[in-house]
Amino acid sequence: MVRAVGRLSVPLTCAGLLVLLASCGGKNEARAAADSTRAKSAAPGVVSTSLTPDQLEHLKIAPVSSVAFRPEVQTTGTVAFDGDLSTQVLAPISGPVMRILVQPGAWVKRGDALATVSSPDFASAVSDFRKAQATAVQARRVATLDSALFKNDAIARRDMEQAQTDAVSAEADRDAALQALEALGVDSETLTQLRNNKQVDAMQGVIRAPIEGTVVEKLINPGQLLQAGSTPTFTIADLSTVWVMASVFESDLASVSRGDRVDVVTGASPRPLSGIVDYVEALVDPATKATRVRVVVPNTGHLLKRDMYVTATIHSSKEKHGILLPVSAVLRDENNLPFVFVQLSGGGFERRQVTLGSRVNDKYEISAGLKEGERVIQVGGLFLQFAQSQ
Repeated sequence: MVRAVGRLSVPLTCAGLLVLLASCGGKNEARAAADSTRAKSAAPGVVSTSLTPDQLEHLKIAPVSSVAFRPEVQTTGTVAFDGDLSTQVLAPISGPVMRILVQPGAWVKRGDALATVSSPDFASAVSDFRKAQATAVQARRVATLDSALFKNDAIARRDMEQAQTDAVSAEADRDAALQALEALGVDSETLTQLRNNKQVDAMQGVIRAPIEGTVVEKLINPGQLLQAGSTPTFTIADLSTVWVMASVFESDLASVSRGDRVDVVTGASPRPLSGIVDYVEALVDPATKATRVRVVVPNTGHLLKRDMYVTATIHSSKEKHGILLPVSAVLRDENNLPFVFVQLSGGGFERRQVTLGSRVNDKYEISAGLKEGERVIQVGGLFLQFAQSQ
């Protein structure tokens, strides 16, 4: 049957094509049909045919018209940690690492200890706080005494006000020293003991988790010397959501906007994962000439891993009008250029090159090459292509 010919994926020999045509309209008719549909050149043009009515019944020919649709942009991307829920932990103090307290895969809360460091910076910060605390207490005592003396006309107002200023300044230095200790990861219980001038055991510097999440990278080892503010120690990320950084080219960019629904396909998941376009970058990658689009994806089962390669289908929320044709209607020539067969008023078919736009489910948008009302072979055009090639 001619329909079976349309499903072949390899070229037919001339003899094989004649046998198939003979099954529809007889051997003589098949030979005549094949001879009449052979192309004289590969260039688009009119292909005269004398197909029998029985053969034409196996071709689906229908007029094309403009319809409203929402494009689908198919692209690729890579997985990244959610930048709003992940961070690289830098060493807050300098010194050698003493102990590693967590390993990759551990779930930590904000403030949990990750590692300890033997640091002179830490000891210096504790000493600075104790000095500032003692100075503030003494300055406040002097200010209180001077206030009482001033009420009894024992000292001048200027001296009393200077004492008050000194007390406020000393207390500010104490608070700054306390905040420095908090920044170095000292726990609240130890800070309370220091504020109350109680003796505390010898302490080591602690690297603490700044956010809640999973430890996904350990970047240090015991004995390694850390530099405050510059040495990365751990990476923590909340893996419940991830980003997919997709690349969208200029021709599809107008169809993509924030809030569009996205289907993310990966071999790690038996079904697509749903995401939402969160941001369309304002810059174009100079190497690829594509614009990166950030897609937020709930990471069900933690199947998506950083740097994983995925495919993404962006379902545009913007409605367009244009011509849609089934995928079966669009064929490819020897140069891989798309074309369709357009039926002419005289009964022949024209091989018309077209320009493809977006793919919408099982249809292609035809952005150029066709007009409304023209009749196109939507199913069975592969038969004519094979016959034309003989």
